Amino acid sequence: MDSEAPAWDPGRDGRGKIKAYLRLIRIEHMVFSLPFAYVGAFLAIKSVPDLWICLLIFTALFGLRTASVAYNNIADLKIDGMNPRTRNRPLITGSVTKKEAWIVVVLGSSIFFISAYLLNFYAFALSPVVYLVAMSYPYAKRLHCLPHLHLGAVLGLSVMGGAIGAYGGAAFSLMDALAKVPWDYAVAVSLWIAGVDVVYSIMDEDFDRRFGLGSLPSRLGSRRAVLASLVMHLMSAILLIEGSFRCPLKFVAVPSAVLASILSLGGDLMVLRNLRMVPDVFNMNLLVGILAGLGPILSYL
Repeated sequence: MDSEAPAWDPGRDGRGKIKAYLRLIRIEHMVFSLPFAYVGAFLAIKSVPDLWICLLIFTALFGLRTASVAYNNIADLKIDGMNPRTRNRPLITGSVTKKEAWIVVVLGSSIFFISAYLLNFYAFALSPVVYLVAMSYPYAKRLHCLPHLHLGAVLGLSVMGGAIGAYGGAAFSLMDALAKVPWDYAVAVSLWIAGVDVVYSIMDEDFDRRFGLGSLPSRLGSRRAVLASLVMHLMSAILLIEGSFRCPLKFVAVPSAVLASILSLGGDLMVLRNLRMVPDVFNMNLLVGILAGLGPILSYL
């Protein structure tokens, strides 16, 4: 890792039990996926789903994120304890015990599967596949140098989940349900998140290389990894903008996609010039998710 890169961790333990749980699951990062789940829902039915469907889409995503992030902390307990950047996380400090983390996993998983069941048959039928993809993410970096794409796929599936959740009840087959998924948005989100994770991984470049963990920064070096992120974000921008032209109010959807793309690509250029910008750019991408999802949602509202 370049000596300029900061030692920053959004999962750092907070004071008090409630803050410790919030740091464990980092619920605020749902903005990376929640807007796109609703984009998938709105585009699938070309309308606004009823309130019950919207609520179940939220609880399903909340449950899956809670379970998968808590499990990620459990699976990486030993690794996080050795990494100076992550050794202040709740499971390492003891603010949240391993038993309590497992309870969070079980509760989150239950909320996810119950929500999928209440949505429709196809949402429930596909839920184990989505669950396995999400829960297997911690092991990707142990197997190859592209765990970023695995994480991207996890969040990209939120678009599919929203679409199936909204349209699945009216579908006459699984293929019919899948055909309604706006796959351009799903791929765009996957590439965008993969690029964000590449930049985030810069902070662990030396650690990953030392312990044989896979990442593009540890394989290519920080600056070449940022160039790879730039390529991913360029492809994501093309797909986001292309998808926004299918929305009813193009004058709302297209500018939001363009602005989100400028921020995403600009963040890569900022990190390329100064690796100390990694935390700021990561947080800036929270806004990218809101902007990119807001245009299509407002277009239908």
